[in-house]
Amino acid sequence: MPAFFAAGLTLLLGASILGVQLESRGVDTIVIVHDAMTWLWLAVAAVVVFVYQLLKDRIRLVREHAQRASHFELPAFLKNHAQRRLMIALAIGALLLFPFLAERSAVDIATLTLIYVMLGLGLNVVVGLAGLLDLGYVGFYAIGAYTYALLNSYFGFTFWEALPLAGATTALFGYLLGFPVLRLRGDYLAIVTLGFGEIIRILLNNLTEITGGPNGISQIPEPSLFNLQLSRRIDEGYLSFHEFFGIAYDPSHKVIYLYILALLFALAVATVIYRLMRMPIGRAWEALREDDIACRSLGMNPTGIKLSAFTIGASFAGFAGSVFAARQGFISPLSFTFIESAIVLAIVVLGGMGSQLGVILAAIAMTLLPEIAREFNEYRMLLFGAIMVLMMVWRPQGLLPLKRPQMELKRD
Repeated sequence: MPAFFAAGLTLLLGASILGVQLESRGVDTIVIVHDAMTWLWLAVAAVVVFVYQLLKDRIRLVREHAQRASHFELPAFLKNHAQRRLMIALAIGALLLFPFLAERSAVDIATLTLIYVMLGLGLNVVVGLAGLLDLGYVGFYAIGAYTYALLNSYFGFTFWEALPLAGATTALFGYLLGFPVLRLRGDYLAIVTLGFGEIIRILLNNLTEITGGPNGISQIPEPSLFNLQLSRRIDEGYLSFHEFFGIAYDPSHKVIYLYILALLFALAVATVIYRLMRMPIGRAWEALREDDIACRSLGMNPTGIKLSAFTIGASFAGFAGSVFAARQGFISPLSFTFIESAIVLAIVVLGGMGSQLGVILAAIAMTLLPEIAREFNEYRMLLFGAIMVLMMVWRPQGLLPLKRPQMELKRD
């Protein structure tokens, strides 16, 4: 009976939403029935729901068996610290060689992937380690990008001069955002942070005289390399990269340089977070995530812990935003919509809460999959939602969840 009820409810709701459509013609309202193919898909969906409800107990057993079978552990040779460092060094070396062997388009996509890696690692501090659900992380991303763009447009700041100011500005906004949400948790915290991200986007869109509004800011210069510019036309006071080294101009030089720069920033962010996780502040984040009441009872200050998580996580988003603005050369409020926050949050959830390696793998997957399935671009969000649902069903802990070293005493 529950299976018939679920199938009937699916067919009823699907028919009311997808099967018919109301259209106004003058003063009359006409009901338009969709074609037979739509009703066929609705019938298929109802049958699928019926079969699932009928066999859900067996499916649950199969799912639990699959979860146990899919338990992932690092290979034995990677559990040794010396061998792990060797593998990391080899991986970094391969990443440094990649732009010289791959096509320009692949290098450009890899640069975007590294930007998402930085964003994922930064949000992982707030969500994965501290357990604070932040749906407005794109606001910090936008602040970092616009800080560099505005400082360059109005005051002529270079990328390297604006970079620390972008990080400091986003850190300040993260610190200020922390105060209103000190007493909030769960859904209430998510709503406030979501509002923060939307406020930033609307402000950037409405402050037309300063930010350019919907038109955005263009002609954002790329970073220089020790007073060398990689463009064909150089600014006054700079030297040309290709003329300095006596080589022919190649537009791919700029793409390679931006990739290496993004790679170095991503490695720096990962290293800093790795060190913080093993410091008292990192342990305090995890204590706050597990139980804030117990954290307070141990003499810790939840206020300072939350503020530190928001501040540090926001600063990494500011660095990523500056690199994004330098890569694009043009930014507008449309680049910082809510879907960006959703993608970064999905990276953290899919990778595994608190896991750096998992976040890196998820960022690579979330960036490359849309490029691989470009012919299904119309169904991108549908595929995205389906992947999220499957992950929550089959592996809710993420691709590579964080595991702390632990010791168990033998029972007598």
